[in-house]
Amino acid sequence: MTVLPAGLPADVVHARGDGGRPLPPAPNVSMFRPRDIHGVLRPGSVDEVRDVVRAFAAEPDTAGRPRLHAVSTGRNWGLGSREPARDGAVTLELNRLAEIRELNTDEGWAVIEPGVTQLRLAELLRDTGRMLNVTASSGHTSVLGNMLDRGVGLRRQRTADLAGLEVVLPDGELIRVGWWPDASVTTCVNPQGLGPSPLALFTQSDLGIVTAAVIRLLPRPEAQRVVRLSFPREALAPAVDELRRWSAQGLVRGVLKIYDTVSADSYGGVPGSYQAHLCVDGTARAVEAMTRTIEAEAAACGLFTGWVRSDEHPAGDDVVARVVESAYAGDPSHNEEMLRSAVGQDADRVDAAGGGWIFFLPLVPFTGAAITHARELLDQVQAETGTAAGCTVNALDSDVIDLVVSLRFPRTEADAARAHRALDRIHTLFTEAGFLPYRLDADHHDWLDRLSPDEGARAFVRRLKKSVDPHGVIAPGRYS
Repeated sequence: MTVLPAGLPADVVHARGDGGRPLPPAPNVSMFRPRDIHGVLRPGSVDEVRDVVRAFAAEPDTAGRPRLHAVSTGRNWGLGSREPARDGAVTLELNRLAEIRELNTDEGWAVIEPGVTQLRLAELLRDTGRMLNVTASSGHTSVLGNMLDRGVGLRRQRTADLAGLEVVLPDGELIRVGWWPDASVTTCVNPQGLGPSPLALFTQSDLGIVTAAVIRLLPRPEAQRVVRLSFPREALAPAVDELRRWSAQGLVRGVLKIYDTVSADSYGGVPGSYQAHLCVDGTARAVEAMTRTIEAEAAACGLFTGWVRSDEHPAGDDVVARVVESAYAGDPSHNEEMLRSAVGQDADRVDAAGGGWIFFLPLVPFTGAAITHARELLDQVQAETGTAAGCTVNALDSDVIDLVVSLRFPRTEADAARAHRALDRIHTLFTEAGFLPYRLDADHHDWLDRLSPDEGARAFVRRLKKSVDPHGVIAPGRYS
């Protein structure tokens, strides 16, 4: 007996459960509870994805029937890797869909599939006037997978890069939403289109399976420099407020980053103090002028113990500085150094053998008081659970910070239990403080209802799910 439907293409079925039993559990670097997976499918084309979806849609709608859980490269580390939110799934791995269908550096867009990694796309753009908004994660992670989970790059939140999506609906129909290139005519990129826009419906979504996207490529600046500033813990609040002022007044480009002492040590940075990284770019004269202005402001405020500029002081052995400087320029080629510093393994071994790693990702006001309060909450969690947490500030603009809270732990049952108690406590304390997560891990999908501001809106989304997927072809996700 098998739980997979009949009619699947033979080369798509990679693994299946035996006699209705799930596959053996696979490891994940966060040690979240492994879900029951009844099969693994690896389509090699969009047509095969549609065939798979139609086969599942044709099966009787019975309770307990496995549903499709789509992943790109499965490297959603710290939030569950490739684990679905619930038991009873069949994993649809899309890493074989790895085509860069179109690349237009004149107009600034590319059409890519889920298996395209940020390293591969960035390398194609290396000698062009465009660059990719990369993250500081491994270059072997999926551009599209991170974008659909609303990740953050070094330049801006990645949803701002999203122009259009190709989606297989739960009945197998293929649609395109947002903007899509037309070979017969050149049009301006317009993600919202006319009328109600369905584009955002398919981010953090289980309403369809995304097989391609149009993503926007950023203009490559003529000149770039990174100013690195250090300050002690006792100057955290005033230093953050000063950096916010600089950001609001246009002295900073991209996502301003601050690593605390724990995170700097975890990722291979300079230990002992907070480290801020400010990107300055534009024409050569503008970069020089803004650099001198930042140096003058830093000297005048008296809050920083030191500052250096990347053109005069190369990163050297500072892994964080080397990664951040390159990533601002759209180059993720050094990112593996930071990954190895964090978990001790390369990308293909993180889940199997890497050190324990968990993320909590809230949005926090860009104020010294808010960041200080967040750091105090993490200190409280450490006192209660024995697990230290690092935090990295990613300033999305002059008002909002994406705070990356990271928990590292040895992969023993006892240490994992402590780390997960710390994670639960962080969820509670940060939510009470109004610092709500914008992404969820596999074990906290049930927090969605308590975090959603309006019950009617949640009910509306669930009505949409029932309407487009009446037979439950696609597994409920972390945001369902």
